[in-house]
Amino acid sequence: MSLNNVFEVKRYDFNSNLFNEFQNLHYAKDLWPIVYILSDGVINEAYVGETTDTYARMNSHLKSNAKNKLSSVHLITSEKFNKSATLDIESNLIKYISGDGQYKLINGNVGLANHNYYQKKEVYWDIFKSIWDKLRAEGVSKHSIDYIDNSDLFKYSPYKTLTSEQRSGLLVILNNLLNDGYKNFIVEGGAGTGKTILAIFLFKLLNTNNADFNFKEFGEDESEFVDLIKNLKNKYPSPKMALVVPMSSFRNTLKKVFKNIKGLNSNMVIGPAEIAKEKYDIVVVDESHRLRRRVNLGAYFGAFDIVCEKLNLDRYTCSELDWILLQSSKSILFYDENQSIKPSDVKKEDFDLMKLKKDTKVESLKSQFRVKGGNDYVRYIDNILNCSMPDQSEMFNSKEYEFVLFESIADLVSQIKLRESENGLSRLIAGFSWPWISKNDKSLKDIKIEGKELQWNRVADDWINSPNAINEVGCIHTTQAYDLNYAGVIFGNEITYDKAKDEIVIVKDNYFDRNGSVGISDIKDLKSFIINIYKTIMLRGIKGTYVYVCDKNLREYFSKHITKFNPEKTVLILPKINVLPYVNSVPIFDLKVAAGNFSELQTVSDCDWVEIPPRYKPSKDLFACTVIGESMNKVIPNGSICLFRKYSGGSRNGQIVLVEHTNIQDHDFGSRYTIKEYRSKKKINDDQWSHESIILKPLSNDSEYKDIIIEADELSELKVIGIFECVL
Repeated sequence: MSLNNVFEVKRYDFNSNLFNEFQNLHYAKDLWPIVYILSDGVINEAYVGETTDTYARMNSHLKSNAKNKLSSVHLITSEKFNKSATLDIESNLIKYISGDGQYKLINGNVGLANHNYYQKKEVYWDIFKSIWDKLRAEGVSKHSIDYIDNSDLFKYSPYKTLTSEQRSGLLVILNNLLNDGYKNFIVEGGAGTGKTILAIFLFKLLNTNNADFNFKEFGEDESEFVDLIKNLKNKYPSPKMALVVPMSSFRNTLKKVFKNIKGLNSNMVIGPAEIAKEKYDIVVVDESHRLRRRVNLGAYFGAFDIVCEKLNLDRYTCSELDWILLQSSKSILFYDENQSIKPSDVKKEDFDLMKLKKDTKVESLKSQFRVKGGNDYVRYIDNILNCSMPDQSEMFNSKEYEFVLFESIADLVSQIKLRESENGLSRLIAGFSWPWISKNDKSLKDIKIEGKELQWNRVADDWINSPNAINEVGCIHTTQAYDLNYAGVIFGNEITYDKAKDEIVIVKDNYFDRNGSVGISDIKDLKSFIINIYKTIMLRGIKGTYVYVCDKNLREYFSKHITKFNPEKTVLILPKINVLPYVNSVPIFDLKVAAGNFSELQTVSDCDWVEIPPRYKPSKDLFACTVIGESMNKVIPNGSICLFRKYSGGSRNGQIVLVEHTNIQDHDFGSRYTIKEYRSKKKINDDQWSHESIILKPLSNDSEYKDIIIEADELSELKVIGIFECVL
């Protein structure tokens, strides 16, 4: 049964006439749990809630000055809803509507549900996805869940449920803000420990009215947290706050995030030099290890000196850290000494001295939230880069994370592009071992390895999300603080390995970041910066890190500790005696012998079974097929065995799909079936949309392959069987 049949989404005008409409809605009369969305398309604001008393809740909202200006209400109802389910769906709607960017949410960011309950993953996540697709059809939301998952608005949204460790850190911060004995607060944490999310969460928390907070998830056990928030709102009813972000690209990204959050605005996100303009109640510094001192500043020397003069500070001895401390009543600095990457960064010793002061409090975040390899992976690469790997240690291996060494740059580039087509946000990143000659001449290639020519990033601002990023190579300056799904890391010729001494060695002449090397007299200092650079970019990938090493000696050293990529590896079809269906394998179907409806093939007793990559968890939603022919060779080589996920609803636009249609005659597959990129052409009448036609596009280097167009009168016969996941 379609999940669309287990829930309803109904729209009403949000005014006093609403209650007349409820007469025929038994969910409203019978105190049944529902979820609702209040919205207005003119002011682009929305509110998400859940209730068991629809009459009382709507009446309360109509009396609220913040909510009665909204014009529409969408009620989401289902016989399958219970209190846990509606709390969960409410939380997901808040998170995804925030990430969608169409509306600013009036909701506070406290109290989002994140508890487990019966069939949460097995049933209710699929129901939520179907609800989201229905809301897209209604115009309440715009983007797909997959698109939002990769967006900066979603990644840095304050509408996140904090982990216990983040929550503990937040409690310490809140207490520090109330304690007049502390002026400064340092939050230490490595890359991926959730520092930026905590900073943005704090901003939203202090700039939201108490009436908009949702305290129902806390209860008596969290009374301390509730009391802290109320006391803070009394002490800082309208706090003057700034989020200082030293790196301009990431600063611009967070400005866009703040612009889309109710109660916040882009002017709250500033560069260090802007701190001199006025005093602040609270200053939060993200990536404070990148605050600068007067060394190798290039064109920034003049601006630096002007600020020092304005603040009556000695330009030769002070730093941007001193500016922060001078201009804030309270400062909160998120800091990681292992991400300091150049001589202009404030010295570790300056932060160490600050930690010793009586008016400074220090807290640590240790859990890894970005990288699915977790803290084990972080420790592993730290040991590799510092040549401190324990004797007889096993290679890092995780079903949740891919860590692979490539011997061919062509294979690395190819695999990153495949991950991009499957997951998005997959990028190449390199050490600064090649000069940026294409900066002034875009026709030139900067990086040449094994006959492969590559080019540095063409844009510096938000390069990761730029249109041509997949065909370029980023560096530490365009990737620090950003998240990726997969990072392809190229170790350049500025770093090698001394076998006799068992240590990594730096070749200064091969390091071309001038601002990162000029003025360094001790090669140990340069080595420390470069090691920090590589460690930082090796912690960008959420799902995996692929490594290529230019230097022969370093490659041999890494090969002892990182699993090698095997380009000759074939898909393993398991002997039937070893098959554990959907535990160690998924079925592979033969489209050439398919007869009748494809669903009949789901009787898998006669199928072969194949292993799948460790990044995928075997499930009954996954299956494999052999793709024959050249019609998709830009993504899928002829003869490849590919992994598909059964289609269960949602937008297919722009995705590669396996489809069935009685009138399809595909040269590669024979009748009925084809694999193509799905494009929908829609028409809209009276605010209702429908498909005008479906275009199935080949992705081929051979121009003879043409679009397959399914017109409106044939659409009923079109069936999407599966969504392409990856080439096995």
